[in-house]
Amino acid sequence: MAPPLLLDIEDELKTYLLCPENLPIHQYEKNQEFWPRKPNPIELLHYEGSPLCTTLKVHRNPNTGEITGFREVPIASAGATAKNSMSLNRDPAPPNEATRGNASFVPFWPGSFPVPEQKEASKVDDQNKDELLVVPPGFDRGLVFAEDGRTLLKESDQKKSTISTDTPSVINFLEIVQQEQNILGMFAAQEETEKERSTTIQRDALPEEEEILKETPVLNISTVPPQNTLKGGEWAVLLDTTKPVTNFEERIPNMAIKFPFELDIFQKLAILQLEQHNHVFVAAHTSAGKTVVAEYAIALSQRHMTRTIYTSPIKALSNQKYRDFKSTFKDVGLITGDFQINQTASCLIMTTEILRSMLYCGSDITRDLEYVIFDEVHYINDRERGHVWEQVLIMLPAHVCVILLSATVPNTVEFADWLGRTHQRKVYVVTTYKRPVPLQHYLYTGKGGSSRDNRFKILDADKWLMSGYTKAKESVTEKEKNPYQKMTPAQDKTLWSGLVSHLKKHDLLPVVAFTFSRQKCDNNAKNLTNLDLTTQKEKTHISLFFNKCIRCLKEPDQNIPQIVTMRDILTRGIGVHHSGILPIIKEIVEMLFQKGLIKLLFATETFAMGVNMPARTVVFDSIRKHDGKEMRDLEPAEYIQMAGRAGRRGLDKEGTVIILCKLGMIPPEDNLKKMMLGKPSSLVSQFRLTYSMVLSLLRVESLSVEGMMLRSFREADHQKGMVDIKKELELVEQQLEEISRQQISSYLQPLVRFYESASTYLRARQDIMASRSREL
Repeated sequence: MAPPLLLDIEDELKTYLLCPENLPIHQYEKNQEFWPRKPNPIELLHYEGSPLCTTLKVHRNPNTGEITGFREVPIASAGATAKNSMSLNRDPAPPNEATRGNASFVPFWPGSFPVPEQKEASKVDDQNKDELLVVPPGFDRGLVFAEDGRTLLKESDQKKSTISTDTPSVINFLEIVQQEQNILGMFAAQEETEKERSTTIQRDALPEEEEILKETPVLNISTVPPQNTLKGGEWAVLLDTTKPVTNFEERIPNMAIKFPFELDIFQKLAILQLEQHNHVFVAAHTSAGKTVVAEYAIALSQRHMTRTIYTSPIKALSNQKYRDFKSTFKDVGLITGDFQINQTASCLIMTTEILRSMLYCGSDITRDLEYVIFDEVHYINDRERGHVWEQVLIMLPAHVCVILLSATVPNTVEFADWLGRTHQRKVYVVTTYKRPVPLQHYLYTGKGGSSRDNRFKILDADKWLMSGYTKAKESVTEKEKNPYQKMTPAQDKTLWSGLVSHLKKHDLLPVVAFTFSRQKCDNNAKNLTNLDLTTQKEKTHISLFFNKCIRCLKEPDQNIPQIVTMRDILTRGIGVHHSGILPIIKEIVEMLFQKGLIKLLFATETFAMGVNMPARTVVFDSIRKHDGKEMRDLEPAEYIQMAGRAGRRGLDKEGTVIILCKLGMIPPEDNLKKMMLGKPSSLVSQFRLTYSMVLSLLRVESLSVEGMMLRSFREADHQKGMVDIKKELELVEQQLEEISRQQISSYLQPLVRFYESASTYLRARQDIMASRSREL
C-alpha cells in the first residue's frame, strides 16, 4: 500500500484550530519591511509660520479722537483656506486653480443666504465656577486653596478648618424661622418681580447720563432702515421708458465708454442704474440694442479694475460675443467646452453651466467680480437647462451686480421681484414696447416657375390683413393640396430656386431660412448646385478667408468631406449652421454672414438664440416642429425670437418674414393669429433637484438643499407671503398666551391642588415653629 500523499483531514483541522500561534498572520517577519531612518536635525529649523490669529485695535477718546489705548482682537479669517472657509478673506488658491476652482474647494458665501452670526468665545463666569470638576479620577480630593486664592492648603490644614466650622450644638430656631419665611413663595412665579427689579435698577442706574442724552440731539441710526434690509416693499422697480431722460449728461459727465450714436431711452435708464451698482433687468425686443447695456457694464468694470462675466445659453452666441467684445475691449477671454482663451482676462465670456461649476468649486475670480451679465434670460423656460440659471442666481455672492437681458416677456416684474427678495436688493426693470424695425409677415404659395411671385401679406405692424390671407387661399387649387404627400428633392430644389430668384428680384437678400432638421439643412444646401449668389470679387474673398482659417488644421484634416463640401457652397454664397457642423466651420459661417458674403443661410432655431446676425428676410420652411415628444406648432415666443432676426437696424426700414406653404397647405387662420399676435410665454421656474447639485451642497455644512429649494423661483409666491404669515403666527401666539393666563387647563388642576395643600402645610408648620420659639 502506498503512503498517503495528503494529511489526514481531522489532524489538519485539529492542528489549524488548536495552534493559532502557527497561523501566517503571526509571521510578521515575512509581511513587514523596515527602512532605516536617517536622522536629519537640520529639518527642525525649517517650519512654516502660522497665520496671525489676532490684531490690534485702538481705543479713542470719543470727544477728541485721541488714542487712549490698544486692545487685542481675534481675526475671524485666520487660517481660512479654500477648503475650510466660505469667506472672501480666505487665502487665495493656487494660480492653476484660480479660474475654474477645484471640486475640493468650498464656494464663497451666497448672497441669497443669511450671513451666520459669529459667536465669540464664551468666557467662564465666576458665578459658575462651583460647577467645575476639581477632583481628578482616582483621587479622594482635589486642590484646596486658602481665602487669598494662592496659598495651597494641606490635608491637615483642611481638617482643622473643617472642625472649626462644624455646626454648633445649640440650634437657633429663630434663624430657621426667618429662613423658612421664604418657603411659602417657592411655588410662585418670580418672573414679574425680577423684571420689576431689573427695570428699577436700569432707571436708577445713571440718571445724570440719561438727562444729558435727553437734551442732546442725536441721530437715531438704529431706527433708519438699511438699504439692504428693505421689508414689506416691492423689490422690483419698473422704470418709465416713455418719458425722455433730460439730465443724462449731467448725471454722467464722464461715461466709461462713448457710443457713436444717440442712446435710446431704455439704454440711458439702464446705464444710470449701472453707475449706482444696482441690479438691472432689461427686457427689450430683438435687435433693440440690449448689447449696449452689456458693453457699458464691461467698460465700467474695467474702469474700476474689476471683472465681468458674460454668460450665454449656447456656444454660438459665446463665440460671436467674444469676437465683438475683443475688437472693443481687447482684454477679453472665452471659456467654453471647445475653447479656453485668456482665462485671466477682466471680461470672461462663458456658458451658464461653466459659471455654475466655478461658483460651486470656489473660483477666486468671484473675489474681483463686479458684474454678471445673463443674456437670453427667457431661456430659463428650457426644461433641460433652465434650472441652471436659478442655481447661479441663488449662488452669486452679495457684492456681485446682476444684469439680466431678455426678450419681452409678460412677467418681468414678477421675476425681478423674486430676484430682489432673494438677494434683499432692489431690481430695476427696463422694457421696450415696440420694435425698432417693424416686421411684415407674408405667406408664400409659389412652387417655382410662373408662381414664384406668389407672396401675400397677412400681417402689417401687428394688424391682421384678412384680404391677404384670402388671396393666398385662392392662389392654391384643390388639386395642389395633398397633406399626406412629402416634397421630393426635385420639388424642393424648384421651390427654393424660385423663392431665391423672387427675393433677389425684390432686393430682399440676405435671407435666413429656418429649418427644424439638420439633415434638411444639409440637403437644401447641396441640392442648390445651380444657384450662384456671389460676384467674382466676393468669391475670391471667401476662398482666401476660408483657406486662412483652416490653415491651423493638420493637412489630412483639411480634406475631410464636410470641409470640402462647405468650401464649395460657401463660395456660391450659401451657408449652413447647426449643431452638427464642426466648430471651426460654424465660426467661419458666422463671420462670413456678418460681413454680408453669405446671401442664403440654412439654419436651425439655435441660430436665433441671441446671435446678433440680423438679415433682411427670414423664411420659415415650416411652422411645426418636434419638441422631443410630439409635433406641434411654434409657440409665440419661438416665432417672435426667430422672426426678430429680420430687419437690420440702420439699414432696413422694415423686416420681411415669409412662411412657406408647401404642397398648397395653408396654415389655419386661428393658428397663425395665435402664433404671430399671441403673448410670449411667461418665465416659469424649471427648478429641479439634480444629483450634482445635491452632492455639491452636501459638501458644505452651512448650505442645505432645503435652503436652495426655498429660494428658487418656484417658491417665490410662498416667500412673498412669508411676512404676512409670520405676523399672523405672532398674533395667534399672543392670543393663546392671553387665554392660558386667564384659565388653567384641566391637566394642570392636580398641580393647583398640590400647591394649595402644600401652602396649607407650610403655614401650619410656620405657626408651630413660631409657638415653639416663643416657649423657648
